[in-house]
Amino acid sequence: MNYNLLFGAFEDAEADGVKREWGLFKDPLLENQDRHPLPDSWASDIMLMNPGHEEWQRYLIDKEKEVYRHLPFDGWHVDQLGDRGILYDGNADKVNLPETYGPFLEAAKQDLDVDYVMNAVGQFGQPYIAKAPVKFLYTEVWDAHPLYRNLKEIVDQNLKYSGGGLSTVLAAYMNYNHADSPGEFNTPGVLLTDAVIFASGGAHLELGENMLAKEYFPNKNLTMPDALKDALIVYYDFLTAYQNLLRDKAADIELQAETVNGPALSSEPERGKVWSFAKEASGRQVFHLINFTGVTGMEWKDADATQTEPEEQTDLKLKVNADGKVKKVWMASPDYYNGSAVALDFTQKDGVLELTLPKLKYWDMVVLEYGSRP
Repeated sequence: MNYNLLFGAFEDAEADGVKREWGLFKDPLLENQDRHPLPDSWASDIMLMNPGHEEWQRYLIDKEKEVYRHLPFDGWHVDQLGDRGILYDGNADKVNLPETYGPFLEAAKQDLDVDYVMNAVGQFGQPYIAKAPVKFLYTEVWDAHPLYRNLKEIVDQNLKYSGGGLSTVLAAYMNYNHADSPGEFNTPGVLLTDAVIFASGGAHLELGENMLAKEYFPNKNLTMPDALKDALIVYYDFLTAYQNLLRDKAADIELQAETVNGPALSSEPERGKVWSFAKEASGRQVFHLINFTGVTGMEWKDADATQTEPEEQTDLKLKVNADGKVKKVWMASPDYYNGSAVALDFTQKDGVLELTLPKLKYWDMVVLEYGSRP
């Protein structure tokens, strides 16, 4: 994907034909054009332009066409900068910034027929982006969504905004503060966050020529320990192998369950408990268990790389209120057997299913297949 903001210009852009009245301003007197400051060693601060201005649209889209004439990109990764507060256009009228995103993307798609995705920084503007011609929904997650539960909430919101039609990719940078100096990624922090994102039905933008710890992608202070490399191969195999259960129109459902021994289940992620939620997918009920026993915190970023491994649970007995006659139960986990499915013995009486999970480390997925349902 070719990367470019939808509203960024150099400070000297007027020399290239950009007009100041196309800009976004912080005051109705149009004295202060909005800008995004960059380090002095960089070419320029970013001056913000109005994505809804048709002349700016034409200017930028023509520049993009020039890019695609020379370089074989598959599409345009359109970026923004999140909530900029109160803004005015060149006529001193207030601008509803996210409302401009859809018309910009529509105009770009009409003139430059490539694939589009747009970053919803902290979810800003996502309801409008979801109605635009994008291939999937992309959220760069920041401090307004600090907790594990917030990651699932974003995926759920995006499904709602798109009417269930678009998948979600999260840019969620791990060990952020730790990456200010050389070191290693913290394996438990990364795996817990990936477990939450994948179980929720999302994907994680984290792997390229290096693993991402910052929004400045060239930051390579942190390396991946071998244990993390090995685990992530299995996690991504798992995400792909079970995509129909994880991401193919999987819808949240209520599925009451409890543990007979071991830590309690919780409908919200809590320290010392196992977070449980269920989905209906491909005619099956899918029951996710994410282990937060023994962890040090509940913030997904694990900014200082202090998250600890969950305490492994063995022979965890569960009771599940099934809504029909179950014919088969199986589990799969990226933490065991390279993600292969394992059949589970179970009993069912008066609608209550009893089964035993052999092991739970970070994340287990339990699947119920029914012979008949009311």
